[in-house]
Amino acid sequence: MAKIKVISERKDGVFFLILSGIFLWVYSGPNPNLHTTFGIKLQKEWSIIDSFKVDSIGFAKNLTLIAILISILLITPVLKRKIHRKILDYLLSVITLMAFISWAAKGQFIPLTGLLQGSLLLAVPLIFGSMAGVISERSGVINIAIEGQLLAGAFVAGVVASLTKNPLFGLALAPFAGALIGFLLAVFAVKYQIDQVVLGFVLNVLVIGLTNFLYKKLLIPYQNTWNNGGTLKNIKIPILGDLPLIGPILFDQNLIVYLMYIGIFWLNYALFKTRWGLRTIAVGEHPAAADTVGIDVNRIRFRNVILAGAVAGLGGAFFTVGAVGAFGKEMTAGKGFIALAALIFGKWSPIGALFACLLFGFADNLQGVLSIVGTSIPSSFMLMVPYVATIIAVTGFVGRVRAPAADGVPYRRGGS
Repeated sequence: MAKIKVISERKDGVFFLILSGIFLWVYSGPNPNLHTTFGIKLQKEWSIIDSFKVDSIGFAKNLTLIAILISILLITPVLKRKIHRKILDYLLSVITLMAFISWAAKGQFIPLTGLLQGSLLLAVPLIFGSMAGVISERSGVINIAIEGQLLAGAFVAGVVASLTKNPLFGLALAPFAGALIGFLLAVFAVKYQIDQVVLGFVLNVLVIGLTNFLYKKLLIPYQNTWNNGGTLKNIKIPILGDLPLIGPILFDQNLIVYLMYIGIFWLNYALFKTRWGLRTIAVGEHPAAADTVGIDVNRIRFRNVILAGAVAGLGGAFFTVGAVGAFGKEMTAGKGFIALAALIFGKWSPIGALFACLLFGFADNLQGVLSIVGTSIPSSFMLMVPYVATIIAVTGFVGRVRAPAADGVPYRRGGS
């Protein structure tokens, strides 16, 4: 067992060593002598330098050589503490990404702060969706309906904001739309114990069909009245918003992003430190044992599934009042399923899911930025970047995962 544990701990180092070797071979090919410029300053935040320029190929090679040395260090038994290995894992990820960007954008300007800011914004609905998944699946109910909950929240937020001419009203009612889908999921999955995976897909199809119908009949012909709600304004936090690099990324955002910060910290604390969280974990891991100590398993599951829907509905509002200002047909574009994947990649942990969502958001934004500035990489491959990055992350970091023991298993008192 000890030998297996050692092999598992060294897997990251082997993975990055192989990946760095492949990248070094790619970077050593015939390349012109060009430079990549990274922009640091985005607006009026404090900064010592506005940008820095590096030799595109040389910088990529040097960073990759450093990555190889760190990978070898991870393979050796020098590092004993798990936290040290995790720090080096994250450092390797940053080094590998910076090397790739330098090589891919040779001869071009990359707004580094803008790239990170856009990555965060693309990750916002994914983070809300994954938080909804954590709440639901930690309770023992599979939530395939995250896509429908996001879409319902986006639709209601856009319509209400348009009718009231106030995006805040749209934001306030979006969670109720997601909660309604969560209620339907809870009724049929918890009370009537219908197959949760099939039910989730049915609810997604229901929401897609209903929103498409209303979009065609109301939002298109009466766009100015029903589909012109506007967006929430950014709120810049004094002093923090002027910090270099992180200021415009984290502290010059709209209300939904700040609610996301609160939600992440609340869920991570509440799930592991409060009575509600410990009971949630109990009914998701061993509902029979929880029942024997007086916990109403199905009541907790029912309430948590509705709460999860409300969280996802709030995330759906970002698509309309947080970003675009109007509802578009099927505008969530599968983000609910990506959030579900991030939940699994993050091992059903709020923080793990957060990093998985940020990774996908970064990869998604990176392919867009590189396509705009121009790169020698074929456009068809660039569209694959977010998904390739996700696969790499899963292969390199996740490994074997275990869902909550009772996830997807209906509970009958006195039965299973």
